[in-house]
Amino acid sequence: MMTKKISFLLVFLSFFFCVFAQKSDKQKKDNEKVYYVKIETSMGDMVVKLYNETPNHRDNFIKLVEDGTYNDLLFHRVISKFMIQGGDPNSRNAKPGQMLGDGGLQYTIPAEFNPALYHKKGALAAARQSDQVNPKKESSSCQFYIVQGEVWTADRLKMVEQRMGKSFTPEQVEAYATIGGTPFLDGDYTVFGEVVEGLEVIDKIAAVQCGPMDRPVEDVKMKMTVLKKWKGTK
Repeated sequence: MMTKKISFLLVFLSFFFCVFAQKSDKQKKDNEKVYYVKIETSMGDMVVKLYNETPNHRDNFIKLVEDGTYNDLLFHRVISKFMIQGGDPNSRNAKPGQMLGDGGLQYTIPAEFNPALYHKKGALAAARQSDQVNPKKESSSCQFYIVQGEVWTADRLKMVEQRMGKSFTPEQVEAYATIGGTPFLDGDYTVFGEVVEGLEVIDKIAAVQCGPMDRPVEDVKMKMTVLKKWKGTK
């Protein structure tokens, strides 16, 4: 009787370790694979690379893209020299002048801050509610923004450093001084990807005429697709 129990236990443990090993292998493969998403708009197309350093945001974004959640939604908030924001489910078939920006799914994503991932031009980041109602800085389930920003001088960056009580790395300083960005958002919003193709599309969208609440007067719709392969991959 005892022998049968031991045999059963060994079989159970063997099964458990096999399942655990399979999950570990899948997680390892997910972290080795680079995911790209194509964002089509009436102003042109962009390709974004998702960061493996932010796996929860990466996986959530991929799921929503594959589910078609983002198709026909709007870039509903556009501020020149700052960012273009979209992903509000309420923006699908929204009437002209309708206030947008409060829509979302029934969950948030814990922040995944990483000092190496910052708000340079083209950064893909998660929108969120304010600190007053969201002290943990958890991300919106679906709303995101893409940074346009502006070029920063060394003196202005030093002022931002003093205000934030932190120092930018040489890589950050170079990026903000050349392609630009929004350095004052670093560490407050999760950056989980970047535009690797179509940076000029950000400028085109950021230049459109906007009405109340920074909503473009003419709708800028999006359609997204997970790419099986991108020309920048080996």
